[in-house]
Amino acid sequence: MLATMSCKSTKVAPSVDFDHSCSDSVEYLTLNFGPFETVHRWRRLPPCDEFVGARRSKHTVVAYRDAIYVFGGDNGKNMLNDLLRFDVKDCSWCRAFTTGTPPAPRYHHSAVVYGSSMFVFGGYTGDIYSNSNLKNKNDLFEYKFATGQWTEWKVEGSLPVARSAHGATVYSDKLWIFAGYDGNARLNDMWTINLQDREHACWERPIEQSGEIPPSCCNFPVAVCRDKMFVFSGQSGAKITNNLFQFEFKGHMWTRIPTEHLLRGSPPPPQRRYGHTMVAFDRQLYVFGGAADNTLPNELHCYDVDSQSWEVIHPSMDSEMPSGRLFHAAAVIQDAMYIFGGTVDNNVRSGEMYRFQFSCYPKCTLHEDYGKLWENRQFCDVEFILGEREERVLGHIAIVTARCQWLRKKILQAWDRQRQKTKQDSCEESDEGAAGGPRDIPASNRPMLEVSIREAEAQPFEVLMQFLYTDKIQYPRRGHVQDVLLIMDVYKLALSFQLSRLEQLCVQYIEASVDLQNVLSVCENANKLQLDQLKEHCLNFVVKESHFNQVIMTKEFERLSTPLIVEIVRRKQQPPLRLYSDQPVDIGTSLVQDMKAYLEGGGLEFCDIVLLLDGQPRPAHKAILAARSSYFEAMFRSFMPVDGQVNISIGEMVPSKQAFESMLRYIYYGDVNMPPEDSLYLFAAPYYYGFSNNRLQAYCKQNLEMNVTVENVLQILEAADKTQALDMKKHCLHIIVHQFIKVSKLPNLRSLSQLLLLDIIESLATHISDKQCAEMGSDI
Repeated sequence: MLATMSCKSTKVAPSVDFDHSCSDSVEYLTLNFGPFETVHRWRRLPPCDEFVGARRSKHTVVAYRDAIYVFGGDNGKNMLNDLLRFDVKDCSWCRAFTTGTPPAPRYHHSAVVYGSSMFVFGGYTGDIYSNSNLKNKNDLFEYKFATGQWTEWKVEGSLPVARSAHGATVYSDKLWIFAGYDGNARLNDMWTINLQDREHACWERPIEQSGEIPPSCCNFPVAVCRDKMFVFSGQSGAKITNNLFQFEFKGHMWTRIPTEHLLRGSPPPPQRRYGHTMVAFDRQLYVFGGAADNTLPNELHCYDVDSQSWEVIHPSMDSEMPSGRLFHAAAVIQDAMYIFGGTVDNNVRSGEMYRFQFSCYPKCTLHEDYGKLWENRQFCDVEFILGEREERVLGHIAIVTARCQWLRKKILQAWDRQRQKTKQDSCEESDEGAAGGPRDIPASNRPMLEVSIREAEAQPFEVLMQFLYTDKIQYPRRGHVQDVLLIMDVYKLALSFQLSRLEQLCVQYIEASVDLQNVLSVCENANKLQLDQLKEHCLNFVVKESHFNQVIMTKEFERLSTPLIVEIVRRKQQPPLRLYSDQPVDIGTSLVQDMKAYLEGGGLEFCDIVLLLDGQPRPAHKAILAARSSYFEAMFRSFMPVDGQVNISIGEMVPSKQAFESMLRYIYYGDVNMPPEDSLYLFAAPYYYGFSNNRLQAYCKQNLEMNVTVENVLQILEAADKTQALDMKKHCLHIIVHQFIKVSKLPNLRSLSQLLLLDIIESLATHISDKQCAEMGSDI
């Protein structure tokens, strides 16, 4: 790759987004090396002293500039209406300056920030000690941060029902209020008020919501991410759920986020709970605390809005973890979450403040990149001929053979037949390559391979192919009969092709989609396809006490085959014993696992390109390189080397073999774990190779910041010198000078170049001179 390290001669693909600036005058790599905070680290900050403000729960916190503001709550005896301020820079507490009449003491209210003001709505007021004058409120107060002025908004017209334990957020200049408790019942209505003009502000009557509206609930959090509002769990009467709902502000449409795509064995959603917090940062929602089935868990759960997946965040080794709690409050400032107060064990109120450091890494685009390869159908080298109608579907040998052993055998068999036919057509008699395989034919001469699969139809096969490329399937309309039947056909293929992971995805989707309208159609189709597990699920669904009478009164039941009717009746009369198995469910291998195995040797016989590193060959796969790198995509599309060989460099620098292997791991399966010295070589790789984003660069920077030690400082010094990363080189020299007694004993010191040894000597001389000057100055 012939690109230069100089920024002024470097071009970035238009589709690539990078967060570093580039000046024409810069001739070296800049890492902006400096102070950093360990990601996923919990830190206990100074608690609020009693003379500043009481320990509390059921309060609110908001973030404004570099401060956290705490309002209201209760201390176990009395409701509060004081306003506290925590400065996140100097970690100090004080009472916020206020003037005017504040809201009455309250808890379970809401507070949001709009512009340079905080708005407090509703909540529960009264004397909890004497249990008198207790009532919900629907008043609205504004606190101006600049002046400390409290003002109540006197709004004419209709008002929301007075409530507490509701959800509130700001979007498009409006305050949105959802659900809560009115003292008698839980609610699920929604009100809005425009915050731009106080004089003409009025509450808009309850807006008409559509879709899968959450049940009436209270004690839940809301958060806004990607222009949608999310609601998670909470109390709905005596029932507590762990459902996650999203609300489209523009269409007022609710959607329950499905969990059918979550494989058994993969991280599930958090337990059902109430009194927890949820905040949004980047593309993720973070859920902490709450009461979950009589426990107070302290795990931090993260939901990725893009991948629709949950995970439990593992804290850093040096974390100071908060204990479990409920009715605490949380807010985000820059790239950290702050949690204050709450009720901990034995109903004790807390005055603790904790800080959690988010990770700011760009998302992994591995699945998206391979998905685009499937959608674009560029560089296809295999054509599947399907069913009796011989419909044709294109694909990529590298992806298919990495993910599915059954299709891998089919491709090898087809390649063997193609090779034999080529030999016969050319009348060549050769014993060479008797075993057969893709590598027998030079990459540049390989024709499109045709693979016939009579047992598969095109539509379910395309869904299966989508899974091979992305590890997921695009779920159709849930519950629609034709769509459920399509996924059943996919399930049949997954069984035939021995794709355990896809089997589980299909089963979970189908079982979650079965309802009173489609159960008989699904049951009949499962019987026809001999899908016993799904048939059992349908039969058990039909004979449920709440379902049976409704199902047998339908026209579909009258048209059901006699054997199935008999089976249903017998099942109702004598339900079979349920057998429980302790055997773990086989969820198969993931895209990441398969591509890792493919790079480590599993895909060697399917290589169709050779990468040359300092003259040394490294076989690889065109489709994979093109999917992950816009540089390779452009090369293979426009000026593919005739000999199928590509020289590798990063600018004018040739990376080490170790760093090159680290880059291939990132390309093939998104791995970002590497020795610190590799990070210096690869820091500029996203820039030159045109990766989808700068995720690799972000990890390289963090890897360098956290892992430069006395033991590896000489290797990193060499890499920094070679890549002209001058700030990192300076940092390494600083470590060497201050730890020279230890560094001088390292065997690598003798192998350094003469110029680097001179740099070390010069740094030592400068350090000694500075030290002597300081000593001389102190003697004067």
